[in-house]
This record gives sequence, C-alpha cells and structure tokens, in this order.
Amino acid sequence: MSPTDRPEGTDSTAPGGAPAAEALLRVRGLQKSFGPNQVLQSIDLTVARGQVLALIGPSGSGKTTILRCLNGLELADGGTIDLAGELSVDFATAPTRNHLSALRDRSAMVFQHYNLFPHKTVLENVVEGPVIVQRRPKAEVEAEALALLERVGLTAKKDSYPFELSGGQQQRVGIVRALALRPQLLLFDEPTSSLDPELVGDVLRLIKELAVEGWSMVIVTHELEFAREVATEIAFVDGGRIVEHGDPKQVLRDPKQERTRQFLHRLLFPF
Repeated sequence: MSPTDRPEGTDSTAPGGAPAAEALLRVRGLQKSFGPNQVLQSIDLTVARGQVLALIGPSGSGKTTILRCLNGLELADGGTIDLAGELSVDFATAPTRNHLSALRDRSAMVFQHYNLFPHKTVLENVVEGPVIVQRRPKAEVEAEALALLERVGLTAKKDSYPFELSGGQQQRVGIVRALALRPQLLLFDEPTSSLDPELVGDVLRLIKELAVEGWSMVIVTHELEFAREVATEIAFVDGGRIVEHGDPKQVLRDPKQERTRQFLHRLLFPF
C-alpha cells in the first residue's frame, strides 16, 4: 500500500531554488503539563509531505508526549496542530471530541510495546480500526489487511494470537495495523526498543521501505544510525523543548548546541 497523500504541491522554495515539499503537519507552541510537571514547554515543528522527522533525546524529555498529542491520545494544554491544511486544532480553546477524533483519523501510532488486543487474532487486530472506527466494508478491509500481512511475511500468522508471535512479528503486525487505517501521518514510538537485538533489523528495514515509498512519519528513536539513514530531519528534544533541529548529518556529526553534543557523546560512549 502507498500513502494516501503523496507529495503533490509546493508552498515554499528550498535552498538553491528547488521547490520544497508542501507541509503536511505544522505544530506551534505545543504545551503539556502533568500536575506541576511541565512536560512540553513550547514545541514548534513542521513535517513536509513524504518526509520523516526523527525525535531524539533523553528519557523523560517529552518525545512520546509529543506523539500522543499529535494522535489525540493526550490533550495538550496549549498550542496548535494543523494537518494538511484540512484540520486545525487549537488547544487553548478546549478542542471537542470531534477534533480529537479527526486527529486520530489522520494519523496512526505504532507503539513501543505493540498494544495488540490479546484476545483477537492477527487479522482481527488489523481490521478492527478500519471496520469499527472508520466504518469501512469488512470484505474490503480484510482484503487489504491480507495484502499487507503478505508484504511483511505474516500471512501464515493471520489466525494466530499475539502471545503466539515473537516480538518482531508483533511489531510488524502493529505497523500493518497502522497502515490499514490509511493515515496521512505515521507515528512511531521507539518501535524497536522492546525487541531482542536480532529482531530489530526486520522492523527497521520495513520502516525504511515506507520512507522510500513516501510515507510522512514522525519517529521517536534511540537508533542514531537508523535516524541518520531514514530521516530527512532530526530534532533533539530536552526538557520539553526542541533544543536543536536540522539535517541528520549535521545534527549527528556536528551539532551546534552543547547540550546536543553532551547527549550524543553519552549515547555513543555510555561507559
């Protein structure tokens, strides 16, 4: 399956005179607190159609909270999210349930710990959202689901339950489940952190394939080499703020901010 919205138009010009891809996602001034703890202080970010933003940073810096706000799983305290120029959510004015549902309709989350329904088979997990939430015809959804499962080599597992799958297989089902929703934006929250090292490669290769196909993505990851290869932009998040962002090679090889340099050094040389 290809993304439902390929890059088609342009709204700005990139360095050198080349047209820049049209923005799919614009976030301005996003804020979120849990009690007295302000997790997001003022987040600004933009993702163009067909591009991949990787969020890196220490644990507790707010990366997952950003994703959950983008998907409507968390209600931000302030700021705005604009998707494709079709949906604008202003969190300062208490968005309605319809606004949050619209965010979920346009994005799909792949979770760190898979979050599959344990009492449903692989196929049932994949078709649940499109059929129940999006109210699409079951026969159509099942045909698409089987094609997606074949793509990731899991057709034979369609009638299996999550406990019968390896971690890598469960995460591939999670990705298929997200794709089946036909989202405009894919969100990945540390998609390999719960996997054994030997299972990481299959999941990363699948995400790279999706990036090549033109899916728009925001990925929270500690896999720096993967981020360098797949991302079009990297943002370093610390203390609820985006401290530095830019081209992956520049940020990872020659960061401008001292805090970014400290983080990368500790990650690359932990001992």
